[in-house]
Amino acid sequence: MQQPRNMSMSGVVDLAAVKAAGEAKVKAEQARAEAARRGDSGAVSPSSLVIDVDEAGFESDVLQRSTEVPVVIDFWAEWCEPCKQLSPVLERLAREYNGRFVLAKIDVEANQLLMQQFGVQGIPAVFAVVAGQALPLFQGLAPEPQIRQTLDQLVQVAEQRFGLTGVTVAPDTEDGEAQAAPAAPVGPYDAALEAAVDALDAGDLGGAVRAYQNVLADDPGNVEAKLGLAQAELLRRVQEMDASAVRKEAADKPNDAQAQIAVADLDLVGGHVDDAFGRLVDTVGRTAGEDRDAARLHLLELFEVIGPDDPRVTAARTALARVLF
Repeated sequence: MQQPRNMSMSGVVDLAAVKAAGEAKVKAEQARAEAARRGDSGAVSPSSLVIDVDEAGFESDVLQRSTEVPVVIDFWAEWCEPCKQLSPVLERLAREYNGRFVLAKIDVEANQLLMQQFGVQGIPAVFAVVAGQALPLFQGLAPEPQIRQTLDQLVQVAEQRFGLTGVTVAPDTEDGEAQAAPAAPVGPYDAALEAAVDALDAGDLGGAVRAYQNVLADDPGNVEAKLGLAQAELLRRVQEMDASAVRKEAADKPNDAQAQIAVADLDLVGGHVDDAFGRLVDTVGRTAGEDRDAARLHLLELFEVIGPDDPRVTAARTALARVLF
């Protein structure tokens, strides 16, 4: 585990790497809203947004979970009066952020090893773990506006760098009975999206790409259009490929990121999802600079094609985190 050296709040993120921080927040919210509209399974209960973690459960409750959602860690102790002031604020914000991060509370008295591994010098101390990487947030009490700013930066970086949009939270219930979900409204772009699907089914990949792009021009956060466009562009990329030549070039040039990307596209279209993901993870691990960035970003694009809830995507995110950090 990486031991952070800087406990300043400004050290949590590289703001220069976040070109569209506000858009990242909107995209994450829209993705969760779309998943809820479709009635996807896997929604978590509001109570699971704040959890108590010990050394035995750290790997599953924090490390594994951080491949799906940023995990904020609150190091505290019963005797610590500032902790008693900070912890309720963090718990309230975890519920307010509604799945964009999960709060893990660690009692340092009972979990000395974790305290040492993170290099905690005093409490309260707040860290985050994103895709397996430990990041220092702040130490001691801080004003709520400053805490909010740090959390906003955290969720933005998680979206921009790792494609983590958080988890879907199930609606609260009253008197033990689930509230009935309202009927999903007909969207303003349903006809355009249906036309795009028809073009895709007919093999008119150019028409499908244009249709999806038209929707996104008016509604950049439309999740269905983003997914459809990713699929149509993938199919168009491989349509004119000579598969034998592409695979030979990749075999001859194992460190050529573009050659590996082309084969990964072929594998994905052919249904070999794990092979496609594994190839790009390996490429990220053995390249550097622009080649490494190209392979990493293309892998994130392929994650969008398959969908963030697919277990193969979760496994590949974990593997990517290992080679990156």
